[in-house]
Amino acid sequence: MSDAPLPTAREVAADATPVGTPPGVEQAIALGLTADEYALVTEKLGREPVQVELAMFSLMWSEHCSYKHSKPLLRTLPTEGPALVLGPGENAGAVDVGDGWLITFKVESHNHPSAVEPFQGAATGVGGILRDIFALGARPIAVLDALRFGDVDDVDEDGEPTAGAIRSRFLLDGAVRGIGHYGNSIGVPNIGGDVYFEGPYETNCLVNAMALGLVERERLTLSAATGVGNVVVLFGASTGADGIGGASVLASAELVGGDDGAESMRPTVQVGDPFEESKLVECCLELLDKGLLVSLQDLGAAGLTSSASEMASKGEVGLDLDVSLVPRRQEGLEPFEVMVSESQERMLCVVTPDKVDEVVAITDKWDVHGTAIGVVTDSRRFRVFDGDELVGDMPVPALVDDCPVYAIHPERPAGGPAALYPAPPARLAPDTTPQETLLALLASPNVASRRPLFEQYDCVVQSRTVKRPGEADAAVLMVPGPAGPNGPLPADRRPALDAPVPGVGVSIDGSGRRVAADPYTGTAWNVLECAANLACVGAEPLGLTNNLNFGNPEKPHIAWQLTEAVRGLGDACRVTGAPVVGGNVSLYNEGTTGPIYPTPVVGMVGKVPDVRAAAPLGFQRDGDAVALVGWNVLPTLEASELAKLRGQELPDGLPEVDLDHAQRVIAAVRDAVRAGELSSAHDVAEGGFLTAIAECCIAGGRGWRHEVDAEHAGDGLSDAILFGEWPAGFIVSGSREALDRLGEQVPLDVFGTVGGDRLELTAGPTTISLSLDELREAHGALARFFA
Repeated sequence: MSDAPLPTAREVAADATPVGTPPGVEQAIALGLTADEYALVTEKLGREPVQVELAMFSLMWSEHCSYKHSKPLLRTLPTEGPALVLGPGENAGAVDVGDGWLITFKVESHNHPSAVEPFQGAATGVGGILRDIFALGARPIAVLDALRFGDVDDVDEDGEPTAGAIRSRFLLDGAVRGIGHYGNSIGVPNIGGDVYFEGPYETNCLVNAMALGLVERERLTLSAATGVGNVVVLFGASTGADGIGGASVLASAELVGGDDGAESMRPTVQVGDPFEESKLVECCLELLDKGLLVSLQDLGAAGLTSSASEMASKGEVGLDLDVSLVPRRQEGLEPFEVMVSESQERMLCVVTPDKVDEVVAITDKWDVHGTAIGVVTDSRRFRVFDGDELVGDMPVPALVDDCPVYAIHPERPAGGPAALYPAPPARLAPDTTPQETLLALLASPNVASRRPLFEQYDCVVQSRTVKRPGEADAAVLMVPGPAGPNGPLPADRRPALDAPVPGVGVSIDGSGRRVAADPYTGTAWNVLECAANLACVGAEPLGLTNNLNFGNPEKPHIAWQLTEAVRGLGDACRVTGAPVVGGNVSLYNEGTTGPIYPTPVVGMVGKVPDVRAAAPLGFQRDGDAVALVGWNVLPTLEASELAKLRGQELPDGLPEVDLDHAQRVIAAVRDAVRAGELSSAHDVAEGGFLTAIAECCIAGGRGWRHEVDAEHAGDGLSDAILFGEWPAGFIVSGSREALDRLGEQVPLDVFGTVGGDRLELTAGPTTISLSLDELREAHGALARFFA
């Protein structure tokens, strides 16, 4: 390492003013601050900010970093639970899964960068969420993603794809390739996710990435900088100009420039290197394993500015940093550019002076060379030097804790959702037969098999995956499994061969169309669907992370959507017993055609006592009885997938959901799965009852038949019964005795038997008969976009 002396606190006169000419209010507005916010910055500093300070305030006071419109709402969410170890405020949350092991997890968005450059936007979204995980000392063990794009099936009057459909296909292809590239290269399995295609996402796609990590409780590491005189060390990739201004330019403004606007924003999109990050993971874990670090933080949005200032804020200390010591990828970077660069694969740590040499030696070993760039002080100020020159001097509380918080003014939109979101194009006539309707639903991009996406991801690397994507309603991982996060377990900790194999179930979901129709009910429904997915593999919720993707909160109707969605999220979390461990807010998701559907994505982690009991979604045994479990009301076609295919406008509200009843059903199914009572379990989601039956047939390679007796057949089964949607409904199969036992606890109707190679339903004039090959062909409709 260098023989240069370690950084120490600088002696600076109390009335010293940083060098540089204040850029002024016009530049502040260009960077995303308002004139009033500029005046507030000036008040807190006692003078006008110079260039470095203005750049740092513009980032830290941006919506992406400060949550200035959403913070009061987020404080209403439940954040306590028996398994919760680490809640909101750290890089990620953590829950206890037993035997001294913690699962850390979080979801974040990379929406605007992905709309500008989908490959790198999605790839660096994965890299960023992984750094949040290993910043806590946890080894990343899984990635999931929630993706939203425009309608890929839109065609013009000549039957050719529209410009919007072509762009949506381009974004889909780029984002999926970017996710696969980063995750596959770094060796972290992608174990699940979801994708929806809707018109309102055409000019503003959503890319939300979730990651999980595994850590022993005593190794959990926090980010607060402590210890006056301790040294700040930066390690990882060199700092470049990529991503400069990303947090403020991209995440706090509407994308209104179309393709030309996106092209002009490309320099603000970060460029990732998964191989650099793989070295960073191992280096961080070795440093923590040897007890060399006081604290650790990743560099994400706002780069050095946010990571260093947040560390100082949490530790109630000050920092002196020297940007001239920061290793650079290119010459000519100004001090403010070094402070706001969002170059990827970088970490910041605090180290006692006596351990700096050893820390740097380990970073050199892993080729992620560490450099001492600053020192912890007792000043509660963030001072930035460029060599001997003071170029920034800000109170830490002003930068981090005292950013303005705005009251939003919710107002239900006049005219309802239909006034905000145009009706989708009609692709299915109202008089289409039930058989034709089923095939159309299976082929709908929102229902079709996600296998073409998942085939691009490695889902089994690290050998923890028990249920691969498409095998069950939730992903299932062994924890700790046959090995700890950093190698084989000691002999005295290895379980007996016949002992239960503990694990976790993980699910991520978030229909935007339902939330657009009814923000409260739709959001609660999303939480219930995640909990239902976990129930199918026997997992009990331990915690939930969320990503709130909405439009401009300064508009009253968007503020109303956000307010009601958070209220629904909180109520559903309380009922399901899933406290919020943290998450992300992504606002200003609007394009030339208006706002996106309000999309609260929820990711849920649950404990599985024995992964061997996790039920598959496909039918498993000929002769098993099949039952519809849970529904105590007629399902609705409002805001359903069938309503979309028929080109119907969004309704102004959805029927009220009985949250307590839904939770009782979810718990009963979970208990039945854990007891080994069910051969298969699958929740009823988009497309309703009959679509779920078809998915069970396809996944299990077995048919299903049911004939409704003449007394109950009447004029046939209604579309609402066949294709209506409602939360906490399940298709389960098993012995008739097992289903009868389940039916003693919750509503249950036996509908047919597993067997044969066809889906066959007869109910009066309603007759459906389709081979498994016909079902598979329809369900494989997305493959054409990945040829």
